[in-house]
Amino acid sequence: MIRRPRFFYGWYLVGITIASMMLVYGVRNSFSVLFSPILADFGWYRGSTAIMLSLNILVYGLSAPVAGFLVDRWRPRAVPVLGILLLTLATALCYFASQLWHFYLLFGVLVPIGTSFCGTPVVTPALINWFGKRRGLAIGLGQIGGGLSFVYSMLVEVVVSHWGWRPSFLVMAGIVLAVLLPIYLLFFYYRPEDKGLTADGAGETSAIEVGKSFAIPAISDWTLRNALRTYNLWLLVLSQFCYWGVGNYLVLAHQIKFAEDVGYSSVLATSVFALFGIASIVGQICASISDSIGREKTVTVAVVLAIGALVALLFVRDTSQPWLLYVYATCSGLATGLFSPNIFAGTGDIFHGRNIGTISALLLFGTGFGGAIGPWLGGYIYDTTGSYSIAFIIAIAAFAVAGISYWFAAPRNADKLRATMQGLA
Repeated sequence: MIRRPRFFYGWYLVGITIASMMLVYGVRNSFSVLFSPILADFGWYRGSTAIMLSLNILVYGLSAPVAGFLVDRWRPRAVPVLGILLLTLATALCYFASQLWHFYLLFGVLVPIGTSFCGTPVVTPALINWFGKRRGLAIGLGQIGGGLSFVYSMLVEVVVSHWGWRPSFLVMAGIVLAVLLPIYLLFFYYRPEDKGLTADGAGETSAIEVGKSFAIPAISDWTLRNALRTYNLWLLVLSQFCYWGVGNYLVLAHQIKFAEDVGYSSVLATSVFALFGIASIVGQICASISDSIGREKTVTVAVVLAIGALVALLFVRDTSQPWLLYVYATCSGLATGLFSPNIFAGTGDIFHGRNIGTISALLLFGTGFGGAIGPWLGGYIYDTTGSYSIAFIIAIAAFAVAGISYWFAAPRNADKLRATMQGLA
């Protein structure tokens, strides 16, 4: 019998998402902190060293649909457990890396497979399953963990400062295993039916049903085949490709090294990285405004902030105007916090159903291919020109394309698109 407890269990899933995204993506985002000491130890080129992050994001994007498919059709709890074990092992083995190909294999291939199996491809569709009426709020709160993963880099910086970059991999691996494994084993339920419950807002209409399309739909589920036949899905993938893959990761991979190049200390440069994370938390909390004003308008605000952030960064020439770095970190963090939940919320609005894990993971396919370009491209441009200016201009263009693509994907027209799908079935 389906029951409704006083405290909705879906909020536990939000808590799991926060913890998971902070620790899982903290491993990937530690690259910006570890980039400089690894370069100092081995003397490699920036472009070739940044490939380890490009490869990480590419493999993540390729493995994400597999993770989404498995949680939809296999044993949902087993998927993140396998991911945690692989992520822990691969991260710990980075301690022993001494050649570029070691990093390419461990950090570039094995770490992202583990990440996809216990990160966004698992927790975000779970939130979509648990929440309907307050989907934007739930995903926004859950992705606070993504912002915390950048703040988490301060811990990595402390470890590097005291003991070197190698022990930082052991610390991160130990924390992932000790914290996340028991959480997933004890508390993770992919669907409310798995616990004998119903989704938040099931059988109700949203507060903005009139003129919007965020109510829980009452028509047929999307099949993967039908979803792939829509231009809307591919525009969402393109938006994620441009915003996260090319734009954000190009800058995030090099922002600490950029700040050090103009004369700032590694501690101050890392603190700017942490400020980016804190600002993104604020943005993720505010992302729920899309439940009221619409997904597209919220994403537009994000794109404007992201472009403004990079304009500020282009004017950083020396240490005389540190406020420009803070403007960059604040605006860029707010933009990322607003964009990230809404790319998935918009996908959930259109494609909500039993295949949402696989469909939403396709967005990360876009992240993967864009991320394969962004970090490497930033390093290559610097190695060739001695400056990041052209790279930042490319990132600005990528953000603009991401916003335009999202508008044409049109989550606001979700009901019309689902009616069209019903005709195709």
